[in-house]
Amino acid sequence: MKCSLSRTKYSRGSRRACGFTFAEVLAAMVFMAILLPVVMQGLVLANRASVVAERKRTAVHLGNSLLTELTATDQWSSAGNRGNFSPDFEQYEWELVQAGWNLDDMEQLTLIVSYPVQGQLHYINLTTLVQEDSQ
Repeated sequence: MKCSLSRTKYSRGSRRACGFTFAEVLAAMVFMAILLPVVMQGLVLANRASVVAERKRTAVHLGNSLLTELTATDQWSSAGNRGNFSPDFEQYEWELVQAGWNLDDMEQLTLIVSYPVQGQLHYINLTTLVQEDSQ
């Protein structure tokens, strides 16, 4: 599209008007109709990834705090093996799994923290070793 605003007179046979042609407008609309859904899908995917990352960071923090507390106070053997975190984080649930360690007199503790993201459950595992005779 080329248009000179200083030209007010058009020569006969070569009439050029200022503005977009119907084909140019149609091409732009088709381009946007193809591009817009792809961009929106990318934004939705990026948003979901950020929510998963934030919830995972919170789950690791909560699980690490609980596992540290249980091992530091030797309550891991007497504590219940499942539960959820404080009322602020009710959607985060935990389960403590104990397993024998084949070397030395150690016990392997695995804390599994589950958390929902958009209707799907995600899990993280935190594992440590404790002395078996500290019970």
